[in-house]
Amino acid sequence: MPFWLSKKLYMNDLKDRASKRGLKILFQGDSITDGNRSRNNDWNHVMGHGYAYLIAGRLWYNQARKKYEFYNRGISGNKITDLAMRWKEDTIELHPDILSILIGVNDVSYFISGDERYSAGNYEKDYDALISRTKKELPEVHLVLCEPFILPVGNIKDNWSIWHSEIQIRQEIVKKLAINYDAVFVNLQEPFNRACNRAPADHWIWDGVHPMPAGHELIAREWIKKVKRRLSFIRH
Repeated sequence: MPFWLSKKLYMNDLKDRASKRGLKILFQGDSITDGNRSRNNDWNHVMGHGYAYLIAGRLWYNQARKKYEFYNRGISGNKITDLAMRWKEDTIELHPDILSILIGVNDVSYFISGDERYSAGNYEKDYDALISRTKKELPEVHLVLCEPFILPVGNIKDNWSIWHSEIQIRQEIVKKLAINYDAVFVNLQEPFNRACNRAPADHWIWDGVHPMPAGHELIAREWIKKVKRRLSFIRH
């Protein structure tokens, strides 16, 4: 079957599932995704207080009839290896239709601190293995890979050269993986850079890594824009 036809059939199937029970959308990552979410069924806090919450709130409101199911399984401090250790329970067993991943800044932090296990090469190898495993166990899942990002604030600014160099390498890795696995790629570094023309860096990211409320809003807007562009059924 030609690639374009198989992709069209897959998209039609995803659209059909969305109309019947609502798509299941899962956010995975570190503290930026975690957003201090609760670990119970308290809907005041279950999505956290970051970009995942903003995306869910907007799509739940604008497309209320679609019955989307949103899940946040981000955990503060996680690296790509931590995701792999909890992947079965926190991803595979949830059977998401759309899986969004934002991971990488903690890998850079550990590497800069001298832990060679978190080199860019290992990041790429482990990330690729994680996605490959996911596609084998969830062949119909649609991937959204978000680019890790930083801004020159606080400790990041004080060590900007090494941080900038290492995060750039991982940004290219995520972009390459998105191409290889036909995933939606949400670039975030350039939008954050542009945003600094409107307000100082610490208006968007308070410590160079963790977004301010305006930074989470930026991520949410970029995510929705990129996902809508690729997944037409989210649009309507």
